[in-house]
Amino acid sequence: MRLLVDSASLWYRAFYGMPDSLQGPEGQPINAIKGFFEGLSTIVARYRPNEIAICLDADWRPGWRVELFPAYKANRIDEEGQEEEPDLLTPQIEPLLHVARLAGLSIIEAEAQEADDVIASLAVKADSEVRVMTGDRDLFQLIRHSELIRIIYLAKGIQNHDLVDGLYIENRYGIPGNRYHLFAAIRGDVSDGLPGIKGIGEKGAAEIARIFDSMEDVLSAAESSDPRLRALHQKKVLADREYARIAEQIVTCRTDLDLDDGQLHSWRERADLISLRKYCKELGLGNTVERLVATLDIK
Repeated sequence: MRLLVDSASLWYRAFYGMPDSLQGPEGQPINAIKGFFEGLSTIVARYRPNEIAICLDADWRPGWRVELFPAYKANRIDEEGQEEEPDLLTPQIEPLLHVARLAGLSIIEAEAQEADDVIASLAVKADSEVRVMTGDRDLFQLIRHSELIRIIYLAKGIQNHDLVDGLYIENRYGIPGNRYHLFAAIRGDVSDGLPGIKGIGEKGAAEIARIFDSMEDVLSAAESSDPRLRALHQKKVLADREYARIAEQIVTCRTDLDLDDGQLHSWRERADLISLRKYCKELGLGNTVERLVATLDIK
């Protein structure tokens, strides 16, 4: 089994889920680091993957997506043009990644791409079962590529996570499991600055995604007055056709990135146990590192 970790999603969830009173020996914050590896250990213990990838954003606003839609994630930009990030989280990210490296885990990113695209490309390339660990619904779309892919969705927490498959999507949203990307394109995503097609909310998006396979089909139906598309929805789609033409491309994860996945299974050989324990002692991670060592079976 291949485990793909949406790292930023997990460390944000850890940062907000663990008390900021957690500090290292020198008073440095460690709540995100501790929560990240506690969560990872829990999932590894449950699913027992033999391949693990820690996936990163090389560019959280890829130029090709911004070119399509300049407002993409613009709502997250700070005064210096960078992604807004909690002051106590930023200094934890590099130490967190250093712990991962010392544990031998593969850290994978792709130039000018988001972690979602890295995850999607690694998921479709796998020849085994895949589990994607994330709090981001955008990655629900990946299940359409293979019955081997499932999403470990963390909205209810690590212990109570949902395992998302086609049936989950059908039950929750009332749409075919393989059309989440279309549903998301129509609905939009406020957190990413994507408005969706104006005047069509989640209920309307679901109604349309139950009938049509793609945005191209939806646009064609609107332009030809196809009776399968309600007159009100025809009007809304035509009024916002410029956005409709690009929306599906923006929200769809790339699956064509050329990534090296040949080392995802060999963390035990790369791990430096002595350095890992020493560094984690300096951070004040306590039992968290020993649980990680045991779960990853590092000798």
